[in-house]
Amino acid sequence: MHVALWKKTAGVAVAALTALAGVACGPQSGSTEAPDKQPGVLELLASDLKGSLQKTVDTTTKTDSVTVKMTGTMSGQKISMQGVLDLGDAPKAEMTITDPEGTTVTVRMIGAVFFVEIPAEGRANTGGKRWMKMDLTAVAGNKAGADFGKQFEEMDPIKQVKTLLAIEGTKVVGQETVNGAQTVHYTVTTPVATYLEQIDSKRRASTEETFAQQGVKDIKVDLWVDEQYRPRRAGLGMGKMGDMVIDYTDYGKAVTIEAPPAAETADMAEMLKGLTATNT
Repeated sequence: MHVALWKKTAGVAVAALTALAGVACGPQSGSTEAPDKQPGVLELLASDLKGSLQKTVDTTTKTDSVTVKMTGTMSGQKISMQGVLDLGDAPKAEMTITDPEGTTVTVRMIGAVFFVEIPAEGRANTGGKRWMKMDLTAVAGNKAGADFGKQFEEMDPIKQVKTLLAIEGTKVVGQETVNGAQTVHYTVTTPVATYLEQIDSKRRASTEETFAQQGVKDIKVDLWVDEQYRPRRAGLGMGKMGDMVIDYTDYGKAVTIEAPPAAETADMAEMLKGLTATNT
C-alpha cells in the first residue's frame, strides 16, 4: 500500500470524525412503530417540556440500536455520515463517511478503538489486509485522540436529549413533520461556556480549544421528538464553524458490530513506527 494512499484513507476518516468533535427523526419504510398512537402525546410534548424530555431519555435508554444519518457543513466543506449505533453498555458504531471529494470510507468504532477499511487498491503493502486499526488509548494525551472519543457521545440520541434537559432556556418551536413522523421541535441557544458543562470533563479542554480557534460564541441545539418519545432529528449550529443535522430511524433494529479478524487488520501505530524507523 503506497504511503500516500493509506495516509489519505486514514485522513478521510480522521477529518470527518474530528470535524464533529468540536460540538457533538421520521420512520422509513420497514421501521418499527407502535401499533397505536397515544392520544395527546404531541400536546404533552409541547406543554410538559421537562417531563416529556425526561420520558424521552427513559424511552431511548431502553433502545438497543438506532440507524443514523448525519449531514452538514464544517469549515465550509460538506460532510456526511450514515450507519448504525449499538446503544448497549459497550458503545459501538459502524459508519460510512463521505468526504467533500466524494470518497467514502467505512469505519467501525468499538469503544476506544476504531477500524478504517482500506480500499482494495491500497492493500498491497499491508499483505492484503482489509482494515487499519487505530487505538485511541494509545493516543490518550493527543488532542485528536480525545476528539475521536467524543464522536459516539455526540451521535448518541440520548446525549442530545440530556443536553436540552440540562440547559436552561429550552423552548418549544411547535409541531413539525420529520420524514413522515409527527414530532415536536425543541430549541435552545446557549453560550459556549454553558454548553461545555455538558461535555465529558476529559474532552472539555480540547472542545473548548476548537471553539476558540473557530470563534464560536454560542451553540444552537435543536431536537425533534416523536409520539413514541423518541428523538427523530437533532441539529447543532456552531456559527461560522458549521452545522449538522442528524436523523434517527429504525430504533431497535438488530445490528451486529464486531472488530474485524486480527488476520485482516493492520495496526496504524505499528505502521507509523515502521515509517519512523525507515526515515531515521
